[in-house]
Amino acid sequence: MAMHVIPNRIGVDVAKDELVLYDQAADQVFPLPNTKAAIRRWLKGLPENSHMALEATGIYHLELAEQAHAAGHLVFIINGYQLNHYRESMGRRAKTDASDARLLADYLQANQRRLRPWTPPPKAYCTLQRLLRRRATLVQARVALQQSWKEGGSLKALIKPVLAHMDRLDQALQKRLRLALREAGLQAERARCQALEGVGELTATALVMAFLRGDFRTSDAFIAFLGLDLRVRQSSKREQRRRLTKRGDAEVRRLLHNAAMAASRSPRWHQVYEGYLQRGLKKTQALVILARKLARIAFALMKHKTLYQSEGQIA
Repeated sequence: MAMHVIPNRIGVDVAKDELVLYDQAADQVFPLPNTKAAIRRWLKGLPENSHMALEATGIYHLELAEQAHAAGHLVFIINGYQLNHYRESMGRRAKTDASDARLLADYLQANQRRLRPWTPPPKAYCTLQRLLRRRATLVQARVALQQSWKEGGSLKALIKPVLAHMDRLDQALQKRLRLALREAGLQAERARCQALEGVGELTATALVMAFLRGDFRTSDAFIAFLGLDLRVRQSSKREQRRRLTKRGDAEVRRLLHNAAMAASRSPRWHQVYEGYLQRGLKKTQALVILARKLARIAFALMKHKTLYQSEGQIA
């Protein structure tokens, strides 16, 4: 009879400069510099096939995740929203780096059967995501600058060269995005998505990027990855307002929202959109539903390698 070996579980609270780790087997909490060299040294002394839980923190958890995965350990990236609710359910009031590291290890032990281990994303995904996020930052900065100088008077003319330079940066980023798609052989996938009403080149690129991240078996899984699925709370006869989970990339959702706005004015989708409004839905709710439909169709096109047919294909 084979002996069941309990894996060594580790919870890791991540910050930009420091990792706080809790080793469940040793019941120890200790800090570690969040640097490539320090992580590599620590992993060399770690028992084989250790399991570690890290809270998603933008990019600061990636160095540890990538090195640990390459060393043969199982890595689980935990959503902050789920972790906060787990903390509340356990009745824990303290929130420190050490307590969060312990909480992550406990969460992994309690929920590991239903969690999927993290795997490194494809190179093309990382490249496209980085470029799209840089462009999003540029667009936000341009809009903020333009609005703040709206009443600039005689100084208003001075901002025009800055805005023009930002426009050139935007064009350069979009050129890089096209190059990245071409190098990865993804131009056909972008074309499939861009055939949808309202979906422009940037939105199509974002959809292709999201599709690259995982082997999504159903469109529901893809929608959940995008953060366009609903979080529902219901108790007895009382049902609270439904909200989007917003777990995925915010820039992809923003681009899809813009695509839905454009699609709502197209002959193909205008009556569908108006039908939602006539049912009493608010404009934002109707656009979210339309964005979800566009994402589902895009998923089907990429999954089955088919071309979009405008008539008779509603998700």
